[in-house]
Amino acid sequence: MPPDGVDSPAIRVLLADDHPVVRRGLAALLQTLDGVEVVAEAGTGEDAVREAGLTRPDVVVMDLRMPGVDGVEATRQIVRNRPGTAVLVLTMFDEDALVADAMRAGARGYLLKGAEQDEIERAIRAVASGDVIMSGAVAGGVLGGVTPGHRTSVLSSLSPRELEVLDVVATGANNTAVAERLGLAPKTVSNHISSIFLKLDVATRAEAVVVAKDAGLGRRG
Repeated sequence: MPPDGVDSPAIRVLLADDHPVVRRGLAALLQTLDGVEVVAEAGTGEDAVREAGLTRPDVVVMDLRMPGVDGVEATRQIVRNRPGTAVLVLTMFDEDALVADAMRAGARGYLLKGAEQDEIERAIRAVASGDVIMSGAVAGGVLGGVTPGHRTSVLSSLSPRELEVLDVVATGANNTAVAERLGLAPKTVSNHISSIFLKLDVATRAEAVVVAKDAGLGRRG
C-alpha cells in the first residue's frame, strides 16, 4: 500500500493480437481504467517478444493464434527473457489445448475473448500482482484432462524452494505466514505460488493443497 498522497505506479500493458480492431478495442477499454497504461501493441508473436523487451510491461495480453511465432511460443520467450512480466492469454472456447500449452509455457492466466470489462480489469490487476487467474467458462476444459495422479507426479518439476512453499501452504498458512515461516518476502512467496499453480495445472489454492496432501506434504505442525 503506498503512503498517503503517493500514487501506485500504473500497470504497464502490452497488447498482442493480429487483429487491429481487437487491439484498438482493448486499448480503448484499458484506457478507461485507473492505474492501467497501454505502453505498446504488437500484431505478431515476434513483435510481442521484441516490444516486451523494449517497453518492459508488467502485463502482456496475448492472443494465442498469430502468424509466425504464435502466442504460446511468444509467451515462452517473454517469460524466459522477462520473468517479472505476467502474460494473460486471450482465448476462444475451442482452444483448451492451446491454453494448456500457454499455461505450461508460463502464462499466469487466461480470459475468453469477449469477457466483460470488469473481468478483464480483475484479471490484469491479479496477474500483475503475481496471482494466477482462469476464466470459469474454460477452466474445466483446460484442467479436466489433468488427472490427480498426473498432478502428483508433476511435483517432481517443482524446485526445492517451491516444494518448501507448497509444504507450508498445505498446512493452511496464508502468504504472510508462509513468508514468515521461510524467511521470504511476501512478493517472493506470491511468485513461487504462481509458478506452483502453473506447474501443477491447478486454478485455485484449494486444488494445490489437495495435490500437496495427496503427495504427503502439509503434515508439519
